[in-house]
Amino acid sequence: MDNQLIIPFLEELELEGLDENVDQAISNLLSDWERIKVELEGLYRNRDQKSTLQGMKKGIGLFIQFLYWSNDRQINSKEPISINHLVIKPVNLDERLAYILSRPNLFHSYRQLSELMTEQAKQYAKKNIVKKRLSQKG
Repeated sequence: MDNQLIIPFLEELELEGLDENVDQAISNLLSDWERIKVELEGLYRNRDQKSTLQGMKKGIGLFIQFLYWSNDRQINSKEPISINHLVIKPVNLDERLAYILSRPNLFHSYRQLSELMTEQAKQYAKKNIVKKRLSQKG
């Protein structure tokens, strides 16, 4: 995927660097997503598609930030690392994210984004379980 597509979404975020407590930062990010998700669900339920763009932009930015952080990477909005180089990511991420970025107002894009967040959270949890088991053995 072309990084030029994701840069505008990153520029709207107040990007935070990875600090020592990545788990807490990701927990805060997921809480932000839950708040945005509730807002978006209400807008789509009321068929107010025009008002969803700002929330979707924020949600897309949070997903991209989550994607990088769960791969222990910093985000640089000027030169992001290609998502092809990230190990922990949902299946068919390129196609799914390209669809969302090209049509952010559609309900189907919201559903895809929601699924991507859920899948990434599962991948991140799996990574932490494996990491914990390896540290216990060593």
